[in-house]
Amino acid sequence: MWVITDPDAVRDVLLGCETFLPDNALTAYSPLSGRSLRILAEVGFTLPPTLASNSSPSHRPIRRTVARFFSPAKVAAVEPLVRQLVEDRLPAVHSALVHRGQADLVELIAADVPARALLHLTGIHDVHLPHLKRWSRDSLELFWGTPCAQSQEELAHSAAEYYAWLRARVRRARASPTDDLLGSLIELGLDDDRVCAAGYFLLVAGQETTSMLISTIFLRLIARPATWRRAANDPAFVARAVETALQQESSVPTWRRTIRESTELAGKSIPAGADLLLTLTGNGGSPDIAFGAGVHRCLGAGLARLQARVVVHATAAALPRLCLAERSPRRIDLLSFSAPERVLAGYAPLHGG
Repeated sequence: MWVITDPDAVRDVLLGCETFLPDNALTAYSPLSGRSLRILAEVGFTLPPTLASNSSPSHRPIRRTVARFFSPAKVAAVEPLVRQLVEDRLPAVHSALVHRGQADLVELIAADVPARALLHLTGIHDVHLPHLKRWSRDSLELFWGTPCAQSQEELAHSAAEYYAWLRARVRRARASPTDDLLGSLIELGLDDDRVCAAGYFLLVAGQETTSMLISTIFLRLIARPATWRRAANDPAFVARAVETALQQESSVPTWRRTIRESTELAGKSIPAGADLLLTLTGNGGSPDIAFGAGVHRCLGAGLARLQARVVVHATAAALPRLCLAERSPRRIDLLSFSAPERVLAGYAPLHGG
């Protein structure tokens, strides 16, 4: 792939949807083996272009339909739920801190809250959340990771399980019309393959990337206890911390495009058909570019920002004495997704004993 790091060139690519196509956005980074493909084929797994990888005229009506579930008014209305979800998890965090001396803020807060908020907004209430989280992580690893052959087959089984659930869920929605996300896509006139394709990565990325962003901000702020204490008392400071993380260390550090015709870009002559890897964060660009730009900009940008602000501030306000119990945790390190796997925190000692 041609790596594009200049922030202005990255924005030009994202906005230049006639020349720079999204067709490769969801292509598996590590080619799937014949065995993995057979595992997926057994459940009819297929991902025709709908949202992130769709350069056809069908993209606009699908995007418009999905966008209704993430309107500014609906995102603002979900804030009390996000606060309550954090409050509901604080006793488990406190218990872990008291009885084990440390708590994993990813496992106990960051993992669950965005997923529950997303399911609330999309009206999908009948998925077992631990299953969705496992399917999500496995799907990201399968499509953006570099698993060994055995691991790839295990991930393919997980993806097939997820897709089978999704296909059955779509069939139920078609038999008994609903006003949730899947029902709305059916009402738009999409066939089952396209409804499943739209739902597959939306239910993954719509919550997993926010979990990762919150995890990153937890790690960045708790690493300096004085900064964490400030977050407990200053919502505006938390909002700036969210923007700084998006600019410097987003959970989606790169994204892909392919080029329709040869062109000059950032001083490079790039041939037609080339794959581009765009650097979205850590390159001095705007924090907003972490969500993309143009017709494929992330529909959940506002929701991600709100949840990150609310979750971090509410957690800091309730637990201002946290310090890191592990400074360099193992990371999720995929082509286009990055975050600490866990954030272990303990109580900082009180000054003066």
